[in-house]
Amino acid sequence: MDLEGRVRDPYRRVYHEIDRMSGEDLYSRAEALASTYLAQGVTFDHAGEERPFPLDIVPRVVGAEEWDIISPGVAQRVRTLEAFLADVYGSQHCVNDGIVPRRLIATSQYFYREAAGVDPANGVRVHVSGIDLVRDQHGIWRVLEDNVRVPSGVSYVLSNRRAMSQMFPDMFGAMGVRPVLEYSQRLRAALTRCAPNDIDDPTIVVLTPGVFNSAYYEHSLLARTMGVELVEGRDLETHNGRVYMRTTAGRRRVDVIYRRVDDDYLDPVAFRPDSALGAPGIVHAARLGNVTIANAIGNGVADDKLIYTYMPDLTRYYLGEEPILPNVDTWRLDEPEAREEVLDRLDELVVKPVDGAGGKGVLIGPKASREELAQVRAQILEDPRGWIGQPVIQLSTVPTLTDEGLEPRHVDLRPFAINDGDDVWVLPGGLTRVALARGQLIVNSSQGGGSKDTWVLGGVRQRGPVTPPPESKVELSGIGAVPQAAHPDDIEHGQQQQQQQQQQQGEPTC
Repeated sequence: MDLEGRVRDPYRRVYHEIDRMSGEDLYSRAEALASTYLAQGVTFDHAGEERPFPLDIVPRVVGAEEWDIISPGVAQRVRTLEAFLADVYGSQHCVNDGIVPRRLIATSQYFYREAAGVDPANGVRVHVSGIDLVRDQHGIWRVLEDNVRVPSGVSYVLSNRRAMSQMFPDMFGAMGVRPVLEYSQRLRAALTRCAPNDIDDPTIVVLTPGVFNSAYYEHSLLARTMGVELVEGRDLETHNGRVYMRTTAGRRRVDVIYRRVDDDYLDPVAFRPDSALGAPGIVHAARLGNVTIANAIGNGVADDKLIYTYMPDLTRYYLGEEPILPNVDTWRLDEPEAREEVLDRLDELVVKPVDGAGGKGVLIGPKASREELAQVRAQILEDPRGWIGQPVIQLSTVPTLTDEGLEPRHVDLRPFAINDGDDVWVLPGGLTRVALARGQLIVNSSQGGGSKDTWVLGGVRQRGPVTPPPESKVELSGIGAVPQAAHPDDIEHGQQQQQQQQQQQGEPTC
């Protein structure tokens, strides 16, 4: 609904379809979804228990005009991240030119000097990315964080779509929902193009930590749908700077490793010597140019939430463009004045560890106890570099089926992008994560969240250059946060102009 209580245009068909259903019908369909997921093994690990991944019966719908802002905005973000990673593991011009402080990079937990000198065959380090977005109380899409290490969740996008298309087959054609099932083919094509030495038919493998990993379902699904081998570290070996896979027919050379193993565990020679999840010597083979590791090692420095605060400046620096998707306004707590401001208002703000993932360590001030506030205050004072502060963003809500019926629940969106070296393709939709508890703002599955199928409606696709919204600072009391965003009115006006431009320049899509 909009602020006047009218059904928003993209949701009209969904609203009328659900409105004519009885509560019994809705619950029976929801139970059918859960049982289907459990039978297919679409599960995740929560508190040590394997559960069917919660898929809500009500889809999240994104109109064509909104998507034609999101898609080029995500692609722009990925191009900036690519340029930053190439620079930070190369000449570090962004440091020498004063865009990013040297100490910030040197103290990042995920900056690995071992990645220096590992030059990918086609210049791509971020083969797959998941850029987390939120739609705020003004209707503005903002980047919440970047994920370019080992982003996960796309298997749920594919599985959600298959399940929902069976539940609501008529609506997909009637609403012109854009397809998502080409993802695996797109990924395989991108991995083929990044193979070393211009190999036409490279051997590609998906490297998994094993069946006990919480994302193993995704690893196996992607390997199966791409038509490549799923391997563990013990299945790989290196000889003379090349990587081989053990098979029943003997050794077979491997050209591309789509790894789902974190850097620290990837190679016991280069990183943790006690790791049994990777394979000794594969980093050396990558440095020699004999194998491509996707995503590249060392990408985690770009996931650092302090680096996040510099992304608007880096976009201008590398691309000469204004950011299409603004950040959330952010305080850098390693700066004394910003730290003092945040500590004075700790009970009003959100603070996050810069290297956190899965919603762990996040403190939402208005909902925190005195003990929690005191504990985080002490942690910030002990390690200011390890934290950022942000205002509480009232994430948009979507009706969600609960034990009490349909109720609003907060959601975010993780669009997935694939970079093949020539183009950044953004999957139409992505993973909508939903906080299932009433009033909860943390949507991560590890914190009890679920998901929704994301329906991007067909329409005019942007073909020309995108006109981003003008930037101005959101006024905050006291010491201002880093000016990541434009004023809501300016962004709304800029996005309206962009939509008009798309209508004039675009062409229909299938």
